[in-house]
Amino acid sequence: MKNILIPTDFSDNAMNAVRFALELFKYEKTEFYFLNAYEDDVYNSDELLDEEPFDEVVEMTKNKSELKLELLLDEVKTIAPHSRFKYHTIPAYNSLIDEVDKLVIGKDIDLIVMGTKGEGYAQTYVFGSNTLQVLKYVSCPVLVIPRFYGYEQPKHVVFPTNYLIPYKRREIKLLSTMLAPFRAVVDVLYISKNKNLSRRQKDNKLFLEEGMQNIKVNYKHIESKNVSKAITNYASENETDLLVMVNTRHSFLEDMLFRSKVDDICLHTNIPFLALQNIRRDI
Repeated sequence: MKNILIPTDFSDNAMNAVRFALELFKYEKTEFYFLNAYEDDVYNSDELLDEEPFDEVVEMTKNKSELKLELLLDEVKTIAPHSRFKYHTIPAYNSLIDEVDKLVIGKDIDLIVMGTKGEGYAQTYVFGSNTLQVLKYVSCPVLVIPRFYGYEQPKHVVFPTNYLIPYKRREIKLLSTMLAPFRAVVDVLYISKNKNLSRRQKDNKLFLEEGMQNIKVNYKHIESKNVSKAITNYASENETDLLVMVNTRHSFLEDMLFRSKVDDICLHTNIPFLALQNIRRDI
């Protein structure tokens, strides 16, 4: 049984992520948790400007959240009325990060699925602010679905890694079981000027090989100093359906996410993007 958390602001982009997740896990017994964290909606409410009592604004916003979640659930059951799926809705007067963090632990979440941007977020940015915060600060794998990306089975997957950190067995199993029904091929890319691996790197590579025995994996080396450019070029030149990266200290992804400006990130998510092994950092 997989436990999947899908935060939503009821935007078209969020609904696109919902549809993608329902298709991706259609062969698995899965529990879906649809979350709407509405704390920001309360403080941005026009009613507060009209000096309505705060408690009343909270109650009105809660009612709107519950109604929209009910409508979402009706649509989801129409799209995917599978007996393998169980659905839950969670309206929460809380910040998105705090509520997601709580649910990841309380519901033993395997994966968070999100769109790249929410309602009204600037078109010039690769990630919306909520998605970026979840990627940075929540300790759980995150699958990011680009805006307007139509579902396609993940047949070809690119997985860049430097082999420097040990993988989590649960996450490698998640990746493997997620891809196996589609007979996906995974290209594991080691990007470095030096082809040789240390003993530590060899051990981590062996762990990866053992964890993905039920899917086809190609192990490749690319000589390059510009890691993000090498990843982007390889993905675009090889008809990639899913990009997988490890998000931990000293990883390729951490370097990209923690630059001073999001616009400086060379890695543009025009394909679905799975971040594994997120680690807690202080906000």
